Amino acid sequence: MKELICIVCPKGCHLKVDEENGFAVTGNACPRGAEYGKMELTHPTRVVTSTVRCARGLYPRCPVKTDRPVPKGEIFRVMAALEVVELSAPVRAGQVVVENVCGTGANVVATRDMI
Repeated sequence: MKELICIVCPKGCHLKVDEENGFAVTGNACPRGAEYGKMELTHPTRVVTSTVRCARGLYPRCPVKTDRPVPKGEIFRVMAALEVVELSAPVRAGQVVVENVCGTGANVVATRDMI
């Protein structure tokens, strides 16, 4: 039996996931919590947020994030890939910075306009 805190909504339900009973989830206040509990034990993913260098912009770094969750085991590879990225202003929020980062199927997008 694994115990988790659900991060899907602000309630923070305390989940118990029974791995021996087909990943049965208890303690969730909504169906999304049950889905989260099962996915967290079978295929954990996270949205990666970071910053990349930005030349000629108002600020020296531009905030970015993946447009979908990536497997938790790939986070360090994604971060290493972002280490070498350098943008040049102007950059628009939503602009794709890196396509299909590390073969995960997720794009890295800017989350702020940089002029």
